[in-house]
Parts: sequence; C-alpha cells; structure tokens
Amino acid sequence: MTPDQPAARQPDHPVDPQFPARWSPRSFTGRELAETEVMALLEAARWAPSASNQQPWRLVWARRGEAEFAVMRDTLTGNNPVWAGRAGALVVVASKDTVPTREGAEVANRTAGFDTGAAWMSLALQARAMGLFAHAMGGFDRDWLAAAVALPRGHTIHCVVAVGEQGPADALPEDLRARETPSARKPVAEIAMHGRF
Repeated sequence: MTPDQPAARQPDHPVDPQFPARWSPRSFTGRELAETEVMALLEAARWAPSASNQQPWRLVWARRGEAEFAVMRDTLTGNNPVWAGRAGALVVVASKDTVPTREGAEVANRTAGFDTGAAWMSLALQARAMGLFAHAMGGFDRDWLAAAVALPRGHTIHCVVAVGEQGPADALPEDLRARETPSARKPVAEIAMHGRF
C-alpha cells in the first residue's frame, strides 16, 4: 500500500512517498487495535539498525480498553491525555543505557538514544503502511510513567507513542483543531551541509 501524500508536504527532491506521508495527527477514531496490529508495529521496530547489534530499545505497549492503557494515558501531561486517550494503542519507548563489554562489564551506550530513535521511526513508517498513524509525545510525568511500567534501573524513557486510525479534526477540542494538519519541513539546504558546517 502506498500512503497518500499530504498536499502540504511536497518534497524538494525525489523521495519515496512514505516519508512525506508520515505525520503526527492528534485525532483518533477510538478503535482498539488488534494485538496482531500491535505486533506488526513492534516487529518493524525490531528490525531497526543498531550499533554493534545491541538493540537497546525497549517497548512497553497496551491496547485501548486495557487497564495498562488507562494508566499510561493518565501519566501524560498537557492536552496529551485528551486526544491520546482515543488512540488504539499506546507504546512507551525506552532504551537500555548500558552495553556489555567483551569482559562483561556494563558501560554507557552512547548510541542508545540514536538507535532507539531508529526503532521509533520504523514503527511510525509501519503504522502508515498499515493505514494507521503514530504520534510520539514527550509530554508525560517521567517518575509516574517509570513506576507504572516498572522501568528497570539503567533505562531511559524517551517518549510515549499514540497509534491508531485517524479521526476527523472536528472530534478534537477547538483549541487543537487548527493544529490538525501535516507540518512543513525545513529545506534540505538548511539541515544538510556539503563537507562542513
């Protein structure tokens, strides 16, 4: 399936349509995702690239209607619980902060966040390929969420992802409706330099 490319997201250079088609809406229909759908998202994240094949990402998920979903939703801050509560599933994206050496000692994994970002992007692109949308949020109570998901020591939570079927913009509170549109991107010339900064 080729995702529809939003009119507001026209690339400056030829690129696969999946990239400009991925955006982060806030309106969801409220349909629960089937466990098989969630497993497909997690499987996509599993195959993300990883330094030294350490695969530091850790994903904790719950489907709409489950008690764990409600707890995750309640840890969100600002407007996030209002709209994310209608997602089909929530996924907490975390990473293991250390990596074992050949001698068995645990040392800081300086690429853990970088690799975990790749896993999140894989999940987001899989969602679009399935006709779903994923919206990552940084607005949550870290301590509350860490306790809610029993985050082990030596791990960092990066975001919570709401995923599900896109709903109509008019289902959102009035103050969020105007923001329910794909955002533009900076031109390549502003983010990429040839040879040096």
